[in-house]
Amino acid sequence: NFSLKQNYPNPFNPTTILRFQIKDSRFVSMKVYNMLGKEVVTLVNDKLNAGEYEVTFDGSNLSSGIYFYKLEAGDFSEVKKMILVK
Repeated sequence: NFSLKQNYPNPFNPTTILRFQIKDSRFVSMKVYNMLGKEVVTLVNDKLNAGEYEVTFDGSNLSSGIYFYKLEAGDFSEVKKMILVK
C-alpha cells in the first residue's frame, strides 16, 4: 500500500522525520510548502523501489510556523501538516 505517516516529532525544532511507504517501483516526489502554498524544499524527486522510506527534514533556516509536506507517487497523493517551533 501507499501511505504517508505523520512526522515525528511534531512540533519539531529544528529537525523531524518524515516516513512513507510505496507499494511498487515508481517516480516519487515529496515537497514541503509554507502556509501560503509556496514550495520551500523538495525532499524526494526520484524513482524509488517498493518499500518503506524515511527522510529527515531540517527546518533550521525557516521561521516558526505551520508547514505542509506532500507525497506524490503516480495516482497517489497525500498531504500532512507539521509545526516548526523555535
